Amino acid sequence: MNEDASSLLEAVEEVARRAGDTALGYYRKVLDVETKGDGSPVTIADRSAERTARDWISSRFPNDGIVGEELPAEGTGNAGRVWLIDPIDGTKTFVRGVPLWGSLVAVCEGETVLAGAAYFPALGEMLAAAAGQGSWHNGVRARVSNIASIPSATVLTTDERFTARPDRRPAWERLAARASISRSWGDCYGYLLVATGRAEVMTDAIVAKWDTAAVQRCIVEAGGVFTSWEGVDTATGGSAIATNAALAREVREVLA
Repeated sequence: MNEDASSLLEAVEEVARRAGDTALGYYRKVLDVETKGDGSPVTIADRSAERTARDWISSRFPNDGIVGEELPAEGTGNAGRVWLIDPIDGTKTFVRGVPLWGSLVAVCEGETVLAGAAYFPALGEMLAAAAGQGSWHNGVRARVSNIASIPSATVLTTDERFTARPDRRPAWERLAARASISRSWGDCYGYLLVATGRAEVMTDAIVAKWDTAAVQRCIVEAGGVFTSWEGVDTATGGSAIATNAALAREVREVLA
């Protein structure tokens, strides 16, 4: 076993759990919701959870850089490794009291995601993976489904309106029309479902790298395929399509 990869697997899981548990302390409580420059919401829960994650990382990996959604980047100038944090992926869901939100943490070297974790504290689910170490769901090996037919598949997206990229909506509608089940169980929750074989496709027309780095490693280690909308094998392509292996080619052809 690769000791470094194993240690990073444990580390991302620990950071995600600490961040998520901090956020959970604010869950279903009355919070002031601010609007950021990009129009997305942020609360004290987001910032507190990210600070918890950063403090833990800095104390144990002082030479690594940190990039998060809510706070300024730290130490990225000469860092060989960089940690990516999304303290609450699905803040809109969080502030409405819906449990389908998660805390995402990944550690990367260049464009390669070494390890990533997605923790869903309101659901009691942890998904974590590291390169060559497999993908793990609550301590059990996670695997994508083997469904090989779109008419038998469950397909997901964060927002079927595709407001940020309306040009991609017709492609999604083509896929959804052919699928057995089409839902907007979105944000990181959709990727959890693909990695654990409960859905076959999850797609987002626009995402940031802290939205996708953690779940990319989890999908790939579970036997799935993760690319940008253009089909590029990357976690930082600004869009995402995650599938099981059996439907990877056909789904990308439909979405093209």
